[in-house]
Amino acid sequence: MTEPSAFPDSSETSGQTTHFGFQTVAEELKQKKVADVFSSVAKKYDIMNDVMSFGLHRLWKAFTIRLAGVREGDRVLDVAGGTADLSLAFARQVGTRGQVWLTDINHAMLSHGRDRLIDKGFSLPLAQCNAEKLPFPESTFDCVTVAFGLRNMTHKGAALAEMRRVLRPGGRLLVLEFSQIWKPLSPIYDLYSFKLLPWLGEKVAGDPDSYRYLAESIRVHPDQEELKTMMEAVGLSRVDYFNLSAGIVAVHRGHKL
Repeated sequence: MTEPSAFPDSSETSGQTTHFGFQTVAEELKQKKVADVFSSVAKKYDIMNDVMSFGLHRLWKAFTIRLAGVREGDRVLDVAGGTADLSLAFARQVGTRGQVWLTDINHAMLSHGRDRLIDKGFSLPLAQCNAEKLPFPESTFDCVTVAFGLRNMTHKGAALAEMRRVLRPGGRLLVLEFSQIWKPLSPIYDLYSFKLLPWLGEKVAGDPDSYRYLAESIRVHPDQEELKTMMEAVGLSRVDYFNLSAGIVAVHRGHKL
């Protein structure tokens, strides 16, 4: 595992602000605040995923994995891969001739992902890194994925551009992320998000605030069409997306020509 990267000194600010849920914070502070969230929930992350999605996250990830079209011998980068659900599936697909890198900016999440991979009999290369500055040469990977990580990044466009940079020509980027639900279901979804989800966070993970942030971060994340436009703006081609569970999540796919 590479050495942990230091967080920016909060005294050295650029003056720019960004969203942290519904809060407006200095850009330099968001990374640390997000890190605090995931360090807090890392040990209960997988359990909470099952509880809060009623197990649907497994189907969403399975669809993303199939859509990625990873084959034996491919090189795959799992950005913000956390507890390694996608990395584990891809490692089985690429075989001994391929390679899968698991990366995450958060040490606690990456360590948990490493332990899960070892428990399953896989030893993959790991890197703790910021998705906005990936430590890989241009045109390295056949496929890059990011699942439920993009909305936590400060400069989403910069991160998408980096993911495109490290793709080989003909490679594809898959973004699985919470998105904008079908409008008629919004009142029920809001009730679940802002009432039930923090309660579950308290009961299961002992941390209601982190799951309150989760609900808020979804609301300020780009919707399906806006994210498609962002991916096209960094040079990805043939960008399409697939709404799952009435738009609770969406999978975006783009290609590097």
